[in-house]
Formats: sequence, C-alpha cells, structure tokens
Amino acid sequence: MKRIPFEFSLRELSGAMGDFGTLFPLSVGYIVVCGMNPAGFLVMMGLANILTGLVYRLPLPIEPMKVIAVMAIAQRWSPSLVYATGFTMGLTWLLFSMIGVVDWIARHTPKCIVRGIQFSLAALLMLQALQMAATGWLWAGIALGLILLLRDNRYAPAGLVIMALGVGIALARGDLRGLAPPGLQLPPLTRFTLAEMGAGFVDAGLAQIPLTAANAVIATAALVKLYWPEHPVPERKLALNMGVMNTIIPFFGGFPLCHGAGGLAGQYAFGARTGGANLLEGGIEVGLGLFFAASIAQLFSVFPEAIIGAMLFYVGVQLLKGIKTLALDYELIYVAITVIVSVLTNMALGFLVAMAAYHLTRSK
Repeated sequence: MKRIPFEFSLRELSGAMGDFGTLFPLSVGYIVVCGMNPAGFLVMMGLANILTGLVYRLPLPIEPMKVIAVMAIAQRWSPSLVYATGFTMGLTWLLFSMIGVVDWIARHTPKCIVRGIQFSLAALLMLQALQMAATGWLWAGIALGLILLLRDNRYAPAGLVIMALGVGIALARGDLRGLAPPGLQLPPLTRFTLAEMGAGFVDAGLAQIPLTAANAVIATAALVKLYWPEHPVPERKLALNMGVMNTIIPFFGGFPLCHGAGGLAGQYAFGARTGGANLLEGGIEVGLGLFFAASIAQLFSVFPEAIIGAMLFYVGVQLLKGIKTLALDYELIYVAITVIVSVLTNMALGFLVAMAAYHLTRSK
C-alpha cells in the first residue's frame, strides 16, 4: 500500500484549525475552573498530535474526552483528579484493545447506528453552534460566509482567514491588552492517588466509555474509511492509541484525550488531507505551551464565540453529508432512536439505547 506523503501547505494549516471549536471552550474551562497548567496540557496534546501524524500520516484528531471534561469543569475538579481519571481511562483502553473488546463492539454495531452517532454529533454541534452564534449574529454570518466562499481556496484557506478574523476582532476590542510576555515554561511533573483514580472513573469514566467507543473509535474508523478508503485505521488501533496516550500524558499535566469523528470531519472540512495537519497543529500547541502558557487562558477566552459557532455549524453540516447513503427502510428507525436519545440526554445513552433496540428487535 502506497504511503500518504506529508503535505505542509496553507490548506493543511487551515485544516489543523478545523477542530479548535471544541478545544477552545473546554481548554478555557480546564484552565480557569480546574486550575490546570496550560503548559502541561498544550505540550502533551501537541506531542500526541505530532506522534499520531508521524505514525498514521493522516489528520487523525486529538481532542479532549468530552464527558470527563464537562464533569470536571461543572464540578470544579482538582487537577490531580483530572490526571487520575485520564490515567484510568488509558488503562481501560489499553485493556480493551488487548482483549478484543473494541473489535467485538465494532462487529456488533450496525452501520445505521454508526450513522446515527455521526448525525447525533452533528445535531449537538449545530445546537451548540447556534448558542455561540447568538452572541454575535453579524460576525457569525460573516464568518460562515467566508467559510463557504474560501472553503476550497488554497491561497486564503477558510480556517486561517477565520482565525485571523477572530484575533483581529479581539485586538480591535482591546481584549489582548496586558498579555504576559513570552517566557519558557516546561510541563509540570504531576501525581495523583489510587482513591482519585477510582473516584474519577466512577464519576465520569464509566459514562465516557460508550461515548468514546461510539464516537472516537467506531465513527472515527468509519470516517477514515470514507475519506481514505485505501488507508483504513482499524478500531483496535484507535483504542490502542488512546490507551498509550492516556497512560503517559497525565504524569506531565495532560488532560484525558481521545480521537473523534467531529474533529476529523472538522479538519477534513477545512482542508486537512495528510498527517501534515497534525504536525502543524502539534507544533503550534507545543510552541504555545512552552512560550505562552502565562497568557494562553486570556488568548483562548477572548476569541469571539460567534466565530467559533460558525466553525462548529459548518462542521455539523459536513457530518450530515452521510445522510445520502441511508436506505429508506426500517433502519431509519434506529438512526432516529440514536439521534433523539442522544440530543435529549447524551450520546453514550443514545448509543446504548439504539444498540439494545436494534439487537432486541432483530433477534426475534
């Protein structure tokens, strides 16, 4: 099989910005609410991006585990509890990849539910996007117009133009005044307790498992096969990636990381086609973590929400493209169950309910 060559271009750099919409708000929450060290999680995320790009040569996204992130921010977890939970999830996915649990889940998850997961993610992203766009409809409209106008432009890629627009707005508002000057700051060495590992796993880790299986493993593998049919990435490898990442990064200040179909769709939508996007994004994150950790919370928090909303909305639209592959038959029922339960509760429960409905009715 021919290896995918790396590409380092404005289009790849634009694609690297494609999943920043979900990274921004969760990163700000981890910093401001949980008190995490920006140098730690940015450098660790950057290194994870770089290694993933080098190994797979595809723009496989690296992003926060969302259930854990939301719980940690909502309940104001201490940094050590976040690290402990990440390490526990790493052990979990290492075990799942080794004993074949991931393969079993993938074999028993029908395509209609995989599509339902993707559409659920699209619906959730678009709802969040509309809430963020409501903070500035004019800027959101301008940003969305620029995305549509420049989505195939190699010389002024949409992702870069949108990022520049957001920074320009923040600068014009005076939000970038008082930023700390650049200065070297290394990731911290961190520790946690067995009690924290157990508490984090019970409080959020258990709920994270089905979501990660559905979105970060099964749906991501399906999207990779759709975008690069000659270069599929097996579900077990995706699980192994997450296991290795999360058993290392917590000891250097990193938060729980995973892959994700939404992040992959976002990177692809904004131009990423090779592992060069991961190398570019990883380099940016390492640089920000090492030299701008003191001011990174302000940099992230002042970026206009309306523009992030426009980016998320476009990513959601891209995830809906798979709707044309659906057959107009009984399987639409399971797609609908997945979407409705996911939107009304959460994606993990949506996945479990749809799987139960499918196998109970199909076994009769």
